[in-house]
Amino acid sequence: MTLEHATTSTGGGFSRPSKMPCPAYSIPASLCKVGGKLRKVEGSVCSKCYAMKGNYNYPAVRNALARRLRSLRRNDWVESMVYLIEAEGNAFFRWHDSGDLQNSNHLKKIVEVCERTPNVRHWLPTREAGILQSFINNGGKVPENLTIRLSAHMIDGVAPLPLARRLGVQVSTVVTSGKTCPSAEQGNKCLTCRVCWDKNKEVVAYGKH
Repeated sequence: MTLEHATTSTGGGFSRPSKMPCPAYSIPASLCKVGGKLRKVEGSVCSKCYAMKGNYNYPAVRNALARRLRSLRRNDWVESMVYLIEAEGNAFFRWHDSGDLQNSNHLKKIVEVCERTPNVRHWLPTREAGILQSFINNGGKVPENLTIRLSAHMIDGVAPLPLARRLGVQVSTVVTSGKTCPSAEQGNKCLTCRVCWDKNKEVVAYGKH
């Protein structure tokens, strides 16, 4: 494996969200399954999706998102992701600053990447509770170094805590008051905060943009 091969095999490598303290991996938000339906619902978190506007609409960015999505079909995708994450040397990784799980096989591949990078803390926010539930019902295990947060669908909506607890994962919400995410007071950056990656923090509440 070489850096060039791994980068090509993952559709161009990582995304670099300015807010994040670590690299990320993004795919087109336009292909979110649950999110695609919620975009049409007023008051939903997805109705104001940041990944459907701004820099994400530049042709070069859209092409990169599409390449990463196509790369998921490659047999060497897992090995290539592991290579790049280890080469990066960051103790944290963010999945899907744009986009969401496409199917159970997608989740299985992410889980394998996490299992093969045990010294890295991974964070995967998702609205695809059905995909996660199917994975777990079929014997899948969430690695200790992967924090999956099921996202509330509506702004100021109830977090899906009962389901999350049954599945052994965490949750996140978007609120107009009572946020716990400090980024708004930190130039819209995580800085030293790593709460999203912390399994002991059952609920993270983000402020409405």
